[in-house]
Amino acid sequence: MPAHDHLDRYDTVIVGGGHNGLVAAAYLARAGRTVAVLERLGATGGAAVSTRPFPGVDARLSRYSYLVSLLPKKIVRDLELRFATRTRTVSSYTPTVRDGRATGLLVGGGRARTREAFARLTGGEREYAAWDRFYGTTRQVAERVFPTLTEPLPTRDALRERVGDDAAWRLLFEQPIGVGIEERFTDDLVRGVVLTDALIGTFADAHDPTLAQNRCFLYHVIGNGTGDWDVPVGGMGALTDALAAAARAAGAHLITGHEVTGIETDGRAAEVSYRGDAGEGTVAAAHVLVNASPEELARLLGDVPPTPAEGAQLKVNMLLERLPRLKDTSVDPREAFAATFHVAEGYGELATAYAEAAAGTLPSVPPSEIYCHSLTDPTILAPDLVERGYQTLTLFGLHTPARLFTADHDRARADLLKATLAQLNTHLAEPIEDCLAQDADGRPCIEAKTPLDLERDLRLPGGNIFHRELSFPYAQEGTGRWGVETAHPNVLLCGAGAVRGGGVSGIPGHNAAMAVLGH
Repeated sequence: MPAHDHLDRYDTVIVGGGHNGLVAAAYLARAGRTVAVLERLGATGGAAVSTRPFPGVDARLSRYSYLVSLLPKKIVRDLELRFATRTRTVSSYTPTVRDGRATGLLVGGGRARTREAFARLTGGEREYAAWDRFYGTTRQVAERVFPTLTEPLPTRDALRERVGDDAAWRLLFEQPIGVGIEERFTDDLVRGVVLTDALIGTFADAHDPTLAQNRCFLYHVIGNGTGDWDVPVGGMGALTDALAAAARAAGAHLITGHEVTGIETDGRAAEVSYRGDAGEGTVAAAHVLVNASPEELARLLGDVPPTPAEGAQLKVNMLLERLPRLKDTSVDPREAFAATFHVAEGYGELATAYAEAAAGTLPSVPPSEIYCHSLTDPTILAPDLVERGYQTLTLFGLHTPARLFTADHDRARADLLKATLAQLNTHLAEPIEDCLAQDADGRPCIEAKTPLDLERDLRLPGGNIFHRELSFPYAQEGTGRWGVETAHPNVLLCGAGAVRGGGVSGIPGHNAAMAVLGH
């Protein structure tokens, strides 16, 4: 290694203070290792933070990441985190118009209620029976696959044997998910609701031969063996605050405002160069864990970068003075919005939106899904806002790849937001704009983030929330024992781009720590 003056020397230096880096820091520090986390921004947390985006309004929103499914209870227990989630009483609500009448599909509130909702929408028992069988299959797969995510990578054959169901394996791992959906369901709206889990942050068609949509679907249905998506109490920042506290309590040094600029390694020892307010410096380490994208990892090492990633989502945060009334008067808005509220996500609508975006234009009928955090967890709002009936809304739009925003970003964002809200309004008895709260400057409390905004704000490559395409959770060529290994023995990737990364899970952080500890 070249000779430099070292400010410090640690057993492990972690590049980036997002949730995965904090998980790794806490595990390693609890094992007695000396650990430093170098974070570019002024605070840790990465995309899993709670912020007050609207001036003068005391509402702490989960600004980027917003629901929890993939965080193993094992990590919460191991690190003794003071963090909790709450289950939503209703899973989803999808409004539609049938025979000129405003109606919809409410999933949740018990099996009998869900069965009745299916029968009312579809006119029979068939679709609910198919739904029940389908999600019985995914739950069985979840129970068998999820525990493997914090174990050394199984081989493909070993994971298939663990699943123990050839039909389920074919459905999720071998054939495009669209085939299985079309074989099992006939109603366009029901098909669309199922497909949405395959498209979160993933720009793909239901029949994409690469199976990118299958990989996305799998991660959305296996969380903690149930596939439930729960609300973080106190907002997503409550998790990363708890992780930071656990890491510090164990002795890790969390150093913000320090941007890592390079990594040099000979495979046994490494030097990490950084730039901070006080100037430039280096830190020596036996191991370096990179809690950043594979592209950033390559840049820091001077290696050939991987294929550029591309994100494909619109994230909108809103604060409302009141929930809007629905055209479908059979459903309480408090139930509909506490659930995942699907807009323009019928199967045909999703296919059309994908085709339009693939051809280079914004979807004419933008699909999105919405939920209200504050209905399940009002602690994110100041007590006076709760008393006045204020609520948050989080909207996540699909099929909006980064390429659509490169020519005229601000105009494309404004056009997409307008069209997305217009689609929501087709199901409301009053425009959503009339329900928006105002900030201290009299502006409506709404903000929209495109993939390019996320790239700028968080350095997510192409705005991709997973850092790159998700991978199936089994060993492939070059993945290593834990799926975090790189070409350099003492440099590990502990961010979302690791095998079994993506989502707010902490799994890559856990697995990188296990690799360092020789497990």
